[in-house]
Order: sequence, then structure tokens, then C-alpha cells
Amino acid sequence: MSTELALLLLRAASALILLTFLAALFMLLWREYRSTSRYVEANRRTYGHLLVIEEIDSKTIFTGERYPLLTLTTLGRASTNTIMVDDSFASNEHAAIMMRDGQWWLEDRHSRNGTTINGTRLEEPVIITDGDIIGIGHKRFRLELQ
Repeated sequence: MSTELALLLLRAASALILLTFLAALFMLLWREYRSTSRYVEANRRTYGHLLVIEEIDSKTIFTGERYPLLTLTTLGRASTNTIMVDDSFASNEHAAIMMRDGQWWLEDRHSRNGTTINGTRLEEPVIITDGDIIGIGHKRFRLELQ
């Protein structure tokens, strides 16, 4: 076998190994991309809504404000929250609603004025259900689950 033929075979083998490596790398990145996009999509999916309500003349009225409920929804005055609560009695990071083990939980984030559920002040995280009224400062939110 001549030297030229040996070099040609080595070049072809090197090219084949390089292409195999690139194909494997592409498949790995594609699988990771699909996995990440599914995770992001699941976190963007809404599971219901929080409706802002007011009580006028002992009647509960829906104000028209509606916020999507995500697997982790934070409420408070800071702009980093999922739902910004424009109320001077709300803390920057006031409360959180989260999905845990197939159930929805409401947790007060050590706010100064506290969080209420159906008029009762929270002392520890509680399970919440469709129709519950969450109070933060002077604002009230009705939970509507899908």
C-alpha cells in the first residue's frame, strides 16, 4: 500500500470520526433543547386565574382584573413578583401560591400585615381550593382553578 493511499484512508477515517462526533453532539443538544422547552412550556401554562374583587354594599363585584395562575405565582408590591399588588399595606414579597404534590398551597412570605384566606389570617402555609378569597392589604383575589 502506497503512502498516498494510506494518507487518503486516514483522512477519510478522520472525517468520518469528526462527522460522527458532530452528529452525536447535535443529537445531544437537540434532546436537551426539547427537554428544556417542555419544562418552560409547563411553567408558562396557566392553571386558572386570580380575579380581583371588591365588596361594595355587601356585594362581591369582579373588577375586571384577571391574572393567570402559574405553578409558582408570587404576589407583592415589587416588580419582580408575578402579580404586582398596588397597595400600601402589601409587602414587597407578600405571598406565594404554588403547586405541590398535586395541590395548591398559599404561603405568606413573612409580610408585615399578613395574608388572609377567606377572612382568616394565615399562620402557616395552607391548601387552597377553587373559590377561595385571598386577601393582601386591601386587595382581594378570588381563586378560579381550571
